[in-house]
Amino acid sequence: MKKLFLIFSIALVVAGCAGGGNSDSNGSTEQSAAGETKTPGTEAYDPNRGEGKFTDLKISDKLDAEMAVRGEKVADLKCTSCHKLTNEKLVGPGWAGVTKRHKPEWIMNFITNTDAMIDKDPKVQTMLEICMVRMPNQNLSDGDARDILEFLRKNDGVK
Repeated sequence: MKKLFLIFSIALVVAGCAGGGNSDSNGSTEQSAAGETKTPGTEAYDPNRGEGKFTDLKISDKLDAEMAVRGEKVADLKCTSCHKLTNEKLVGPGWAGVTKRHKPEWIMNFITNTDAMIDKDPKVQTMLEICMVRMPNQNLSDGDARDILEFLRKNDGVK
């Protein structure tokens, strides 16, 4: 029964990989709810912040508990079938310590711009070789992604 569930879960993840990313081909400047601005195609790839519209997030040293609760709910729906909150790999890598290994901008860009990050980021490509399954684009809003980031911070011990 566990093998059947695992096979079904992997098939579901693989099927989810067909999801498209968000793109803006008119060259306009974009601004997110968090206030970051980006003009598409004007900057080189930065492995510290990743590929996407998030360039300079201002995050408090203190945890926003309300955001973390919302992030946990979104993660339960969209993420925890593939990711554990520990270091243990499930389908994807475990989440323990992710906010200590990556800048908030990188995490937000990966959550919201998954396909481009997988194609360009050497750290993500290394994880893809280990996990052997592309993370599907979950088409999360910027707000949902920010809530998940806060939940990840809580998981990593931010109070």
